[in-house]
Amino acid sequence: MTNPSILYRGGVLHCPADPRATALLVSDGRIAWLGAAGDAPRADVVVELDGALVTPAFVDAHVHATDTGLVLSGLDLSSVRSAGGLLDAVAVFAAGLPGDAVVLGHGWDDSTWSVPRLPDAAELGRAAGGRRVYLSQASMHSALVSQALLAACPEAAGVPGYDGSGWLRRDAHHVVRAVARGSVTRAQRVAAQRLALEHAASLGVAAVHECGGPEISDEDDFTGLLALSGAGVPEVYGFWGELSGAARARELGAVGAGGDLFADGALGSRTAHVSRPYLDGDGCGHGYVSAEQVRDHLVDCAAHGMQGGFHAIGDAAISTVLDGFAAAAAELGTDRVRAARHRVEHAEIMSKRLIAGFVEFGVVASMQPAFDRLWGGAGRMYEARLGLERSLASNPWGSMHSVGVALAFGSDSPVTPVDPWGSVRAAVAHHSPAQRMSVRAAFAAHTRGGWRAVRRDDEGVLALGAPATFAVWETPAGVQGGLPVLQAADPEVRGADDPTPLPVCRRTVLRGEVIYGEGVS
Repeated sequence: MTNPSILYRGGVLHCPADPRATALLVSDGRIAWLGAAGDAPRADVVVELDGALVTPAFVDAHVHATDTGLVLSGLDLSSVRSAGGLLDAVAVFAAGLPGDAVVLGHGWDDSTWSVPRLPDAAELGRAAGGRRVYLSQASMHSALVSQALLAACPEAAGVPGYDGSGWLRRDAHHVVRAVARGSVTRAQRVAAQRLALEHAASLGVAAVHECGGPEISDEDDFTGLLALSGAGVPEVYGFWGELSGAARARELGAVGAGGDLFADGALGSRTAHVSRPYLDGDGCGHGYVSAEQVRDHLVDCAAHGMQGGFHAIGDAAISTVLDGFAAAAAELGTDRVRAARHRVEHAEIMSKRLIAGFVEFGVVASMQPAFDRLWGGAGRMYEARLGLERSLASNPWGSMHSVGVALAFGSDSPVTPVDPWGSVRAAVAHHSPAQRMSVRAAFAAHTRGGWRAVRRDDEGVLALGAPATFAVWETPAGVQGGLPVLQAADPEVRGADDPTPLPVCRRTVLRGEVIYGEGVS
């Protein structure tokens, strides 16, 4: 049976090909007509937009759905500002759990604390009434754990990153994380995944890129999420991060063998691999792969027709990855490497040489504008780790966009919340004026850029014959040039704390199906 045709009329459409369009017709999941509402054809159903803005729906190019859902329904520590506040939050949350439960929390960020003292494993255990406790840092690359959880993971004591105080990083963190996540039942996991996808849909997101892998999730978690894709929720495009694991990634249903395939760690945990030492800690972080491993992984991806990619934040890690790209290109040919649209996640600490490497090898940069909004600029975490000059030079999406690097924006949720218009505004308001983008360019990176990053080039636009994937918005600050006004008129109040109200999603449509919001009045 053919689905009914639906006419959306009386809106403001972000449609550069026809800027005067005020209506669109959806038929069989595609846009069958665009134009002025007065010229619209007949339809089975008519939806009155009442002046609302219609844009292509967002794509979040880097998420962790299960963790996002667990944070949305569990212990969110992002507002904690001291060790005492963290312990109080743990105590309140743990009091409502069974005695044998694991307390799972996320989001503490000691760079925002006036006294950056971390509670130790004994304090966490007392606060949780003896329960096992796992609290991931905002970057998700380290965690605070209780004595009971340390005791349940004796194998962690012999690997890099272990600390008896309960602050675990590197390999020790991966060991303990797997045990803590093992406490989540299948029913809890499915509920968390669906909650995360429904939340994304409520924010105008119609597709997400899930970054899984053996170090951060398991195969059941990954395939279970893919099974939910598009079933009344956003579509899920999975990346499985396992070295030379392209065949396994394909078997699991992934579109790529990359995502969180770690070349290094994170700035928040001082494990990102940087070329100059951290100012507030010893050393330059840690590199987890060699150029030869990168080469072999990309060659393996080519043999299986898969996208590859790596998580790389520090400039030393990105340099290693690009050396591997060069070695792969020497074996496969540069054109073949470019055609694969391999990705690098985050790409925070760059240089002109590294940006040139992205251009040469056609690397897609999957970036998160909220990182600069939260941690960039003077007086914030990047300055503490790197110094102000390197902080302002981080996350250089403006420089990358200007020379043609393909950008795909996302959140890395739950590292930062799913917040697409907030991310667009963050890209427009980078702490360094040299790295700022236009609203139009940032919006494209968060919509069409996400589709192109999974090689779906006909998506992310309102155009005749294109998939009917769009969002309907209230725009309290108004519309300018077919996009919402996101910044205050006064330059003095722009930036991370800009008071301009962001658009509110009224409806999200995926290939003609409403996945969020029913009536539009």
